[in-house]
Amino acid sequence: MIEVRDLTKRFGAVLAVDGVSFRAEDGAVTALLGHNGAGKTTTLRAVYGLIRPDSGSASVDGIDVAVERRGVQARLGVLSEARGLYPRMTAREHLRYFARLHGLDGSRVEDRCARLVDVLEMADIADRRAQGFSHGERTKVVLACALAHDPRNVILDEPTDGLDVMSTRAVRRLIRRLRDEGRCVVFSSHIMQEVAAVSDSIVILSAGRVVAAGTVDMLRESTGKESLEDVFVAITESQAEQA
Repeated sequence: MIEVRDLTKRFGAVLAVDGVSFRAEDGAVTALLGHNGAGKTTTLRAVYGLIRPDSGSASVDGIDVAVERRGVQARLGVLSEARGLYPRMTAREHLRYFARLHGLDGSRVEDRCARLVDVLEMADIADRRAQGFSHGERTKVVLACALAHDPRNVILDEPTDGLDVMSTRAVRRLIRRLRDEGRCVVFSSHIMQEVAAVSDSIVILSAGRVVAAGTVDMLRESTGKESLEDVFVAITESQAEQA
């Protein structure tokens, strides 16, 4: 479980996150939905300990990030905006490397790598060097590395950004599999179709603040709109008028 309480972060004169609170349960997919600059990535970076908030807190499985960052990171698998890979290493070598960084050894490393290659449909690139990988291939490898230690909590920042249709479908299947295995999955996106396809609950951010939260059906009912895009527009426009 991931919980964020009254999180605030300022960069100079810019208030990037303004009192954000939400709770992501185990066995569910929680989406952070918002336009670019809404505060999604900054919020997630605070959750996995990359930045320190000015106030508020974040916890993973009841462990406060500010108190025990390493303990939290051991419980998290994170796909961040960065998609960097070592160009001369193969996909399988990346997986072995990250599995060992997290303390796996021997047959556990090979078993985990084989499973991820299968689940993410990476057999055709598993033993190729990363240099020359397409954007979709790079994303698959980075995602597999994030899952190398079999974390119970997973954060995915714009996981399908720039992917082709088949790669997007593979990532969606993985997200559903993680949920069905009882894991806590939090992902950010500005793509309405993506959020509607896999989310159990949605947290809508605008100008660094949570402006609505609930299931797709709850948000539809509250706005009287049918499509998630219309829901989002209605909520964010209403918020802008009140500001």
